Amino acid sequence: MRNLIVMLSIAVLAVPAAAQRPSGYPRFYESLIATARAERVVCVYGNADAGTMAPLIAAFHRTFPGVQVQYSDLGSTALYRRFVTEKRDRRPSADLVWSSAMDLQAKLINDGYAQAYQSPEKPALPATAVWKNMGYGVTAEPVAIIYNKRLVPPAQVPRTHEAFERLLRNRRAALTGKIATYDPALSDVGYQYLVEDYAITRDTRSLLQAMAATRPLLARTTKPMLDAVAQGRAAIAYNVVGPYAIRVARRDARVGVVFPRDYTIVASRIAFIARDATHPAAAKLFLDFLLSRTGQSLLARQWLLPVRGDVSSPRLAPGKARPIRVGPQLLVHLDTIKRRRFLADWSAILSEGAKLK
Repeated sequence: MRNLIVMLSIAVLAVPAAAQRPSGYPRFYESLIATARAERVVCVYGNADAGTMAPLIAAFHRTFPGVQVQYSDLGSTALYRRFVTEKRDRRPSADLVWSSAMDLQAKLINDGYAQAYQSPEKPALPATAVWKNMGYGVTAEPVAIIYNKRLVPPAQVPRTHEAFERLLRNRRAALTGKIATYDPALSDVGYQYLVEDYAITRDTRSLLQAMAATRPLLARTTKPMLDAVAQGRAAIAYNVVGPYAIRVARRDARVGVVFPRDYTIVASRIAFIARDATHPAAAKLFLDFLLSRTGQSLLARQWLLPVRGDVSSPRLAPGKARPIRVGPQLLVHLDTIKRRRFLADWSAILSEGAKLK
C-alpha cells in the first residue's frame, strides 16, 4: 500500500458497444447500466495497489464499455482522512470506498457516509460479509506468521500461537531484534488484528509480553516486514496479511508462510457506495463486478482471495478460520477511551519487555 495517489483510468477510445445485463440479474439492471453509461465515470478510493487492480478494471471496462474507472491507490488511514475531509468541505470525492481497514469502514458506514444497495450478488455471499446492505466484504484474507527459512529451522517453525510464544521464550536471546510486527499505534490494520487476537483468546497478552522481551521491530505497513524477513534482518514477522506474504514467498525461496492451526484470523476488504455519490449507478456496477464470479476470480489471481465459496482459489487457512464479521462490533475498539487504554497497555508491555536482560 502506498501513500502516493495513483490515478489509473481506462479511457474510452471509440464509440462503446451496448453492455449486456449479466445473466441472472433482474430486468431493472438494464436501466442501471444505461444510467451508468450516462454518468460515464466511477471514482474509487481503495488500498489495493493500482497494479493489482489493473486487470480487474480492464475487465470491467470490457463488460461495461463507456464507464471510465478512476482509481486512487491510498493507504487505509490516508484514505479515511481524505474521504472525510472532502465530505466535510463538500468537495468531489469517491463514489465507492474500498479498504482493508474494516473498523474505519464500519465507522464511515455507521456515521452515515454510505447508501444502502442490495447487490444482485448478495445471495452468493456469506452472511458475515454483508452489513445493512451497505458494507460488503469483498475478500477473505487470512493473517499469517512469516519466517526466514535460513534463520528458523523447520523443526522450530511455530504452527500455533502457543508454539510461537514458547519459541520466543526459549530463544529470546537469539531472537532479540529479530521479530517484526505492526505497530498498532501507527497501523490501523495492525491494531485491528491485535484487537481480534484479544477477542479470541486471553493468552494474547502473554504472547505479546514474550514478543516485547525480544525488542521487536515495529512497522506501519506490511512491506517493511516482508522485506526484513526476506533479507534476514528479521527471523519472524507476526500478523502479516497472508495473501501479500504468499505472493512474496512464491518468488522468494527465503520466505516461509504459516497459517496458525489453533486459529487463523480472516480479514476482509469492505466496500460501500457513498451516500451522496456523484455517480451512484456506475458505483453499483463496479461493486457488483467486484462481487461477481468474474471479478472475484480476477482478484484471486492477484492473491486478493475471494469471499465467495463458488470461486476457485487457494484456501490458505486450514483448521480454525476466524472470519472478522462485517458489522457494528467493529466499532467497539474505535471508542476513544478503549483505544487509549489498549494502546497504553501495549506501550506498557513494550516498556517492560525492554527492561528485561
